[in-house]
Amino acid sequence: MTGPAPRAEIVVDLAAVRHNVRVLKDLVSVDGPVQLMTVVKADGYGHGMVEVAAAARDGGADWLGVATIDEALALRAAGDAGPLLCWLSAPGDDFAAAVAAGVEVTAYTVAELDEIAAAGPARVQLKVDTGLSRGGAPRAEWDRIFTAAAAHESAGRISVTGVWSHFAASDEPEHPANDRQEAAFRDALAAADRAGLDPEVTHLANSAAAVLRPSSHFDLVRCGIASYGLDPAPGVTPRLGLRPAMTVRARLLMSKPIDAGDGVSYGHTWVADRATSVGVVPAGYGEGIPRAAGNTASVWVGDSRRPIRGRVCMDQLVVDLHGELPPSGTEVVLFGPGDRGEPTAQDWAEAVGTISYEIVTRVGGRLTRRHVDTDVTEHLTEHQTEETTR
Repeated sequence: MTGPAPRAEIVVDLAAVRHNVRVLKDLVSVDGPVQLMTVVKADGYGHGMVEVAAAARDGGADWLGVATIDEALALRAAGDAGPLLCWLSAPGDDFAAAVAAGVEVTAYTVAELDEIAAAGPARVQLKVDTGLSRGGAPRAEWDRIFTAAAAHESAGRISVTGVWSHFAASDEPEHPANDRQEAAFRDALAAADRAGLDPEVTHLANSAAAVLRPSSHFDLVRCGIASYGLDPAPGVTPRLGLRPAMTVRARLLMSKPIDAGDGVSYGHTWVADRATSVGVVPAGYGEGIPRAAGNTASVWVGDSRRPIRGRVCMDQLVVDLHGELPPSGTEVVLFGPGDRGEPTAQDWAEAVGTISYEIVTRVGGRLTRRHVDTDVTEHLTEHQTEETTR
């Protein structure tokens, strides 16, 4: 990256998203055509929903997936016209607007299905609970919701375009819940068939299952975290060549020496055991940096990792510079792809006891976000080199 960074920013490489979508689509299509949905909910997992959605389409995503109707309508307003599914509604949500925009909506209950049908004709997918015990129709309600859907479809109020569910433990391939859920999903599909439904797509697999459980691919897989280049099952996933798309970086505000015995940040949870130097980085939990990262995570300054010392504050954090005094404005990478040895989102997740999904999705606040496209940059660089050597 060239040019000085602002105070602190998120940089998202859209070329990485495009690349990851292509890798995933090739992977799941080895044994036959399987459609790919790129999940861009929660502002594209913190990467920018509209921008990454366009990159995903360019990379070959057949579908986009979001949680809420508002997210779906924002994509339509931005110009996306392809297959688009949303799945989390609350009483009073505007199904009519979703239907008018060609968004496919999801029903968990007969009451919800009736509400959607009243706004129809609508394209509807039915979600069944196969063991996550979260959203979706429980097994005892499958026949009822399938029968109701078939009646609405016969009356022309809806088209049932999909039946789907979601894994609870696909990142743990040996977990017994995976076999149980896949078997339950097949039972649900059989029940839907008995009710006279013929959905266009059936889907169960998320990122981890897309990579690790081919038997669960059905017609479509939903890839969220892997689309952003992050490992859906750390320690288990084979090397796929995915490229992390997000880098969070800042400018060093200042560096200064401290003596042995000096405490750092609130509560003096870290006290220097030797003379050293520290640097102040203008990002804190106001930017979504986990407060728990104090004394656990590291950042990249210069050419090496520098540990965070003391508590993360609302607006800033402090790092150990090991006696060096780099100038104000020196680049600090909180996390990135890891190509230079800098910490990754997975490193931060392990440092604070969470998952990479949370790390990338929660960053924001006062951080600016900038999208780059290294495919374009590399093309321009090659072109400029050719012009120079002529």
